[in-house]
Amino acid sequence: MDRIRTGIVGCGKVGDFHALAYSKLPESEFVAVCDNDRSRAEAFAARYGVKAYTDVATMCREEGLGAVSICTPHPIHAAPAVAAAECGCNVLVEKPLASRLADCDAILKAGEENHVQIGTMVQRRFYRPCQRIRQAIDDGKLGTPVIGTVQMFGWRDKAYYDSDPWRGTWKGEGGGVLVNQAPHQLDLLLWYMGEAEEVYGLWKNLNHPYIEVEDTAVAVVKFKNGAIGNIIVSNSQNPALFGKVHVYGSNGASIGVQTDGGAMFIAGMSGIAEPPVNDLWTVPGEESMLEQWKKEDSDYFNSIDSTHHYHVVQIEDFLKAIQEGRRPLVDGYDGRRTVELIEAIYRSTESGEPVKLPLK
Repeated sequence: MDRIRTGIVGCGKVGDFHALAYSKLPESEFVAVCDNDRSRAEAFAARYGVKAYTDVATMCREEGLGAVSICTPHPIHAAPAVAAAECGCNVLVEKPLASRLADCDAILKAGEENHVQIGTMVQRRFYRPCQRIRQAIDDGKLGTPVIGTVQMFGWRDKAYYDSDPWRGTWKGEGGGVLVNQAPHQLDLLLWYMGEAEEVYGLWKNLNHPYIEVEDTAVAVVKFKNGAIGNIIVSNSQNPALFGKVHVYGSNGASIGVQTDGGAMFIAGMSGIAEPPVNDLWTVPGEESMLEQWKKEDSDYFNSIDSTHHYHVVQIEDFLKAIQEGRRPLVDGYDGRRTVELIEAIYRSTESGEPVKLPLK
């Protein structure tokens, strides 16, 4: 099968994650990068032996690209994604799909009108313990999910927010912990529980007076299938990092994953501190498997380049989906649901009332 000519828009820290994947995957012929800063684009391109551009459409057309990754800051995902789609490129967007629901819809509309795939980068779906939960739900081991919870407690210091000028601002980042750190866990919650129907949420900035956005948010969620959920995420707890997603079933069984633990991960600045593991498993007859799975999953995680491996795995799935004419495991509509949940929490905070979904 012919290789797909690939490119990247946005030559910052996370762009390297995509460049490494496109450089090594047999499905990819990595040929070009684009950034509005020409010197940054040229320096990035030189590292990988590809061409540098400052205009997305020009890059897509001149290089005959079949897939493009969008690695710009969140509020400026839409314009390059739409431009690439209009050139006939399939588009993989770093999480979140956008910082506003309207931008998500613009990206998805461009994908539909130009008959190209839109994907969202949430590589934690490919963690073994995360997929084990999805399989258990599919196999009916919980009866049906009736409660879903997300907890994520971490810390971002001033040096982190100073590391890029867009961090911690509404204009540059589009939000705080909800938009930047929590999308992985929120995506898993929706993957396990289904679509949300109503959200009551509240955000606060508890101890980061030098940023504009929230460092903490909580929410209560009612899902369309009648299940309920709870979310609490924060960058205000020091020292701390753990991210957990738990699902509780109608038969009384409970399962969960700790997706993150140890030190905070920052793309291009730090690695992943602790392996993801199932930290809760009371499925009848399988309770004794938990310690075995923890060991197996930890051994596997420690045997790979965990900082980059799961980006490679998801990008591989996206490229194969293009080649095979199928939906990728995570598409743009999945990404939209997460952004809708985040926007519902912001709207609920503003109104002081529960917010019905779908949002208008």
